[in-house]
Amino acid sequence: MITTKLLLAFSICRLIATVGLNMGPATELPRLGIDGLLTVDPLDIETASIDFGLMTRDPPLAVLHPASADDVAKLIRTVANAAEEENGGFTVSARGHGHSINGQAQTGNGVVIEMSGGGRQHRRVGGRGASPPLPVVSEKGRFVDVWGGELWIDVLKWTLEYGLAPRSWTDYLYLSVGGTLSNGGISGQAFNHGPQISNVHELDVVTGNGEIVKCSNEENADLFHGVLGGLGQFGIITRARIVLEPAPQRVRWIRVLYSNFEAFTKDQEWLISLHSKTNSNEKFDYVEGFVIVDEGLINNWRSSFFSPANPVKISSFNKNKSHGAVLYCLEITKNYHESSSHTLDQEVEALMKELNYIPESVFTTDLGYVDFLDRVHKAELKLRSKGLWDVPHPWLNLFVPKSRIADFDRGVFKGILGNNTSGPILIYPMNKHKWDPRTSAVTPEDDVFYLVALLRSALDNGEPTQSLEYLSHQNHQILEFCYENGIEVKQYLPHYTKEEEWADHFGDKWPEFQARKLKFDPHHILATGQRIFPAFKPVNMAVSR
Repeated sequence: MITTKLLLAFSICRLIATVGLNMGPATELPRLGIDGLLTVDPLDIETASIDFGLMTRDPPLAVLHPASADDVAKLIRTVANAAEEENGGFTVSARGHGHSINGQAQTGNGVVIEMSGGGRQHRRVGGRGASPPLPVVSEKGRFVDVWGGELWIDVLKWTLEYGLAPRSWTDYLYLSVGGTLSNGGISGQAFNHGPQISNVHELDVVTGNGEIVKCSNEENADLFHGVLGGLGQFGIITRARIVLEPAPQRVRWIRVLYSNFEAFTKDQEWLISLHSKTNSNEKFDYVEGFVIVDEGLINNWRSSFFSPANPVKISSFNKNKSHGAVLYCLEITKNYHESSSHTLDQEVEALMKELNYIPESVFTTDLGYVDFLDRVHKAELKLRSKGLWDVPHPWLNLFVPKSRIADFDRGVFKGILGNNTSGPILIYPMNKHKWDPRTSAVTPEDDVFYLVALLRSALDNGEPTQSLEYLSHQNHQILEFCYENGIEVKQYLPHYTKEEEWADHFGDKWPEFQARKLKFDPHHILATGQRIFPAFKPVNMAVSR
């Protein structure tokens, strides 16, 4: 006999499948007790069916714009009950800013929950609904409570009103809090403060059972650690308590070039070893780098912060890049307040004199703290104006152990990539001890490991080496090279299609990962777009009463 809850799930599915284009299943919302908006609007469906990668398309049955964590919980609870009683059901996927690249936030057999913006950016149904809660800043506790769908750029703006800011960032701020915490959240500050998942006090999570659970290191710790870096497998983050620190006012931003990879990595590793110094003046606050394999990039590698006061010409160090060679750019910053600017030059000079870069390659500028953190968005606007943003992005992000980074350089940067690229290639080291081993995130065994991020764009411009097919094949070659040469890399933002590949990725953490899935999402409702666990058989829509 079919229960009322199951009939309700069936009615929602049938309504979603049969409703006209100008209607949404709003009439069912009071029965679920949902205040937000559940819709089959074609624009919502289309938006939720694609992501930043533009390599997959999977339209959901419907889209939910929640007004609260209760909305998320009630939807999942209904789905979980249906799955429990019929050993199947539809699935639920949380979507932040849609910056996934391989369909990780998609689901073709269920509902996508649009977390970013929540009720603040969407129409109400019959006047129903309230916005998700606004951030709450604690100056005394130096933390902020934020909705899981908030974008980091908005978190920054709110906290700066109190002279505070999160201490760990991603390079791109138009990402959701829940999205980055489900992966790791890294940037040039991670060597010092660790990833964003190491800078969270507390979470509210809606599990795959439809329960809202508050968790932290002290309370429901298994769920807390599982969700952080857990790729959305155990729950949807609806609130996060983020660690804050006093915000600097300005940033000294410096780039220098290297032609010798050993010198480049030696300097990067020395810089991140300074994190333990008690005197903050004796270290940089941000350490990144990128690789220049394309001749054409020599003339624009500094274009994002051209300094008229520093008119060094490229030709003065172009001799360092012979045909087919590779250049490496070290990117570093030092934060400061205007009140201490009188000592800045001396502090920077003391650090720079220890580095072995090409002397004539120094480019520097000073800018506001927000301007630095939001630098990628400015580049985004330029690319959008040229039609170069909404293109396929076959990105490949790898954690490479320090002990094998020189082999990776020889085989990939100086080998597989040749002399062409179509996007930035980041490379910078991090300290393993800054990553909490209890979280779901996995890193190489070395005490220091490198992020290598090939953030390339596939362009339909007739150039074979910039096509999606070519770049995807090149990514496969890179992974094959690592496998054949015993370089035990870990994918960041991982993408696999087979369970044995996921088991290899998680290594010793795989049994615990499986156990957490069974405990917190036993019906495999959540984040099926990650393709980690097989989805259960869908409910038979033809069941009769």
